Amino acid sequence: MMSTTSRTEPRTYGGWRRRRAIGLLGLGTGGTLALMGALVLVIVSGAVSLHALLVAGPCALVVGALTVVRVHGVPLGQLALQHSRWWYAAKRGYTKYTAGVVIDHPRAFQLPGVLAPTTLLSAEDGLGGRYGLVWDRRTGLLTATLRVVPTSTWLAERADTDQWVANWGSWLAGLGHMPMIRWVTVTCDTAPEPGYTLTNAVASSLAPDAPPQARDILHQLVLTAPNAAADVDTRVSITFDPSASPAAPKDLTAAAAEVGRALQGLESALGTCGVTVVGRATADEIAGFVRTAFDPHARGEINRLLERHRGGPTGSDAESADGIGYMDAGPVGAEDHYDRYVHDGGVSVTWAWHEAPRSNVHADVLARLVSPGLFAKRVTMQYRPLPAMEATRVLESEVNAATFRRHYRNRTGRDETARDAHDQARAQQAAAEEAMGAGVVLLALYVTTTVTSDGDLPRAVSDTEASAEASRIRLRRMWNSQAAAFAATLPCGICPAELARRWPH
Repeated sequence: MMSTTSRTEPRTYGGWRRRRAIGLLGLGTGGTLALMGALVLVIVSGAVSLHALLVAGPCALVVGALTVVRVHGVPLGQLALQHSRWWYAAKRGYTKYTAGVVIDHPRAFQLPGVLAPTTLLSAEDGLGGRYGLVWDRRTGLLTATLRVVPTSTWLAERADTDQWVANWGSWLAGLGHMPMIRWVTVTCDTAPEPGYTLTNAVASSLAPDAPPQARDILHQLVLTAPNAAADVDTRVSITFDPSASPAAPKDLTAAAAEVGRALQGLESALGTCGVTVVGRATADEIAGFVRTAFDPHARGEINRLLERHRGGPTGSDAESADGIGYMDAGPVGAEDHYDRYVHDGGVSVTWAWHEAPRSNVHADVLARLVSPGLFAKRVTMQYRPLPAMEATRVLESEVNAATFRRHYRNRTGRDETARDAHDQARAQQAAAEEAMGAGVVLLALYVTTTVTSDGDLPRAVSDTEASAEASRIRLRRMWNSQAAAFAATLPCGICPAELARRWPH
């Protein structure tokens, strides 16, 4: 008798697609209107006179080129607008920041750029402890950060991994029914271990009467281990809009209390998604995360201070006598270049994903990208949940746009491409899944790598881009937006898409 064992294929995941409005030639609504306006201008000018056509023709040609011509998938007009904005800011000195370390001024130590309106608060968690809240004084948004420890999928059963992914999808779907939540930012922060953790552990456990030979061996281990060790930190930052709460809090204290109540349910549900929730990040820890990002040389000292104060109380102003305050988190100097961001003791480059994986992927698709390397790196996934009522409207408009493009191709005699057919199928699939109770989120990914020497920057850039390719993700460097993208990977509630919507207001 011969026995056989059934082997099941690993489950795959997909279903994401780029948002596409009704438009011609792959353009959005604005681009389509601009192109049609240029064509109407040419037709009307030709009907008026030849002289008017000679004047309006070149203008329409320029508008058409800026709208239709794309560089790496981005319209030429959008690139020109971004470059002109950055050039104007650089000419005015807006891309440089120098802290007034000697000036007696209440804003002398504020953070640079898009982080300037933020400040750090400390709130009670209702269990005798305190946690940090980043308050955006311009918009009123509050951001709380949860420290989590993920479980490795390589050491878990396949059924457990599938269940974690399903629970994570349910957790995201539930956000659409919580009007307070604006977006969720998941960040995996990795860097070479500065040596403090191992040094402290060995020093505290070393016996006073240990033989000299054993002491020497442990001393050599401490000296060489940091070359192979890594400092890994994973956090989930949740940004709330208190004004959208049904309770309608009247002041900042009531808003913080409302955020604390919402966090209790989110924490317990997040624990079923393959992570262990260590707790809410304190104000000192949030300030330490920001300080370490701006000054990578301070990682060891920051870890030492956080270890000393972890679990201890913090003051209402989010600062302790020898702890880490928000005024200590920012850089002394920083400069935003079109291709990199220079700050205290480091140079950073940030990318955003240009295209998600086209095919279905396994649960560990991002393993290569988030794994520790030779350089400090932060990989951030940002989820913006759509409200349940709005999700239906958005998906219906996406299906209608795909149907319009199909009818337009049929009327003009163009053949349907494989990508067009795949995109329409994805749109219809998303609408069907939403009708069965699935949630809809807008997803973005940002990757920041930081080096302490300009000579290491090409290696870090090459290593990061190679890791993204291994994860089937195409990255695009955030040209002329490095400072804002750098801030998006910090636990401060910065969303580049929301910033783009505000401009120029």
